[in-house]
Amino acid sequence: MSESLTPQQLAEACAEAMFARDTASQALGMEIVSVAPGKAVMRMRVRDTMVQGHGNCHGGYLFTLADSAFAFACNTYDEATVASGCSIDYLGPAWEGDELTATAEEQSRRGRTGVYDITIRNQHGDAIALFRGRSYKIRGSVRRLEESTAAEGQA
Repeated sequence: MSESLTPQQLAEACAEAMFARDTASQALGMEIVSVAPGKAVMRMRVRDTMVQGHGNCHGGYLFTLADSAFAFACNTYDEATVASGCSIDYLGPAWEGDELTATAEEQSRRGRTGVYDITIRNQHGDAIALFRGRSYKIRGSVRRLEESTAAEGQA
């Protein structure tokens, strides 16, 4: 199959294919704001079910938002890529009703590995968390997961 997509079109096609299968991000009400090669911006509103015992958003939901943005950013090249490690620093609280935006940007991509920085901000532009993810490229296509999975099983 001969296909001629620009890098931007490829990033968008990968995001569309991944998001269609990403029931976790969908269930949390996340939406993709934008993608570009090595970049992704995702948004999520803090729901009442995301609030923990101190009255603010549970850190696990912040981590999940950042992790989702990371996943979409490092899979924009149609090369299946997974996390090999990540860390998060919480800078301030997010509250019920806050609209959070996670911006993921590629810092390095060489061979099979990459490094991505993700910043989560609230609707006022305040930084809530900083996340750094390390990626590892595996075999297969992001857009054609079924073909990739079958090929992986034959290896």
